[in-house]
Amino acid sequence: MFVLGVTGGIGSGKTVVTDFFSDLNIDVVDADIASRKAVERGSSCLKEIEKHFGSEVILKNGDLNRQKLREIIFDKEDEKEWLEKLLHPQILNIINNELAESNTLYTILVSPLLFETGQSKLCNRTLLVDVNEKFQIERASLRDKVSKEQIKNIIEAQMPRSEKIMLADDVVSNDGTLESLKEKIISLHNSYLELSAQK
Repeated sequence: MFVLGVTGGIGSGKTVVTDFFSDLNIDVVDADIASRKAVERGSSCLKEIEKHFGSEVILKNGDLNRQKLREIIFDKEDEKEWLEKLLHPQILNIINNELAESNTLYTILVSPLLFETGQSKLCNRTLLVDVNEKFQIERASLRDKVSKEQIKNIIEAQMPRSEKIMLADDVVSNDGTLESLKEKIISLHNSYLELSAQK
């Protein structure tokens, strides 16, 4: 199985890119969705989180109160580490199962923290969706309806763009039109088909 890891900072356009790949009949496994599954109502991880942080991180309907949890761990490194130790193995397990179920010519693993979490080790090749910070801030604040300041803080907390560029095998720039991005994706898709055939 040939796995392509796709990553990029907030507001870079990862979803647009993976939608293009999806239109080309390539399965997409999303680490964000896997991380939501790991803390579903009734899951062992959610029970551990409630035991550790208290009932204020649980909504009335029994779901995780993500916003509250984010507020609690935002500047507490030890709490963040505790949460990552709990969740990462479970998320990895879900990702591995979903990758194993895929039967397209190659499979995409899309993850905003592909390099930071070591999920890149599951990939044969990595693709970074790159965009300058100005674009990132504008797109993400519009999409998420939050202040530009908040988006700036998220960007600063993520791995620097320059580091991601160095780590990625391929980089696709998303600062032009959708049409030009689509052309770049089709070209990359053809090269991934060749690479997966060689594997």
